[in-house]
Amino acid sequence: MRAGHIRNTRAMAASPRCGADTRGGLPCRAPAMRGGLRCRMHGGAPGSGAPWGNRNAHKHGAFTQERIAERRAIRELLDEAGKLLEEMASDDRRDQTA
Repeated sequence: MRAGHIRNTRAMAASPRCGADTRGGLPCRAPAMRGGLRCRMHGGAPGSGAPWGNRNAHKHGAFTQERIAERRAIRELLDEAGKLLEEMASDDRRDQTA
């Protein structure tokens, strides 16, 4: 850019600003999308923003007391089965050497 070039930024400066708050608590200074109140980063772009129906807050129940107890019981069963298999393998080795 040449030093004598004058930038025409009046339209940008006059455009409405995004009304969202930033993480720092200050208002966002980005221009709002045409026909909207938010910028492209805060929900003005098509397809942006949170999904409908609040699917982000869906509770799956994987960490309820019942599910934790169920996983613990399964782990104990698997440990017991592993010990039983080890005993059977050691018995087979003893039988083969005798």
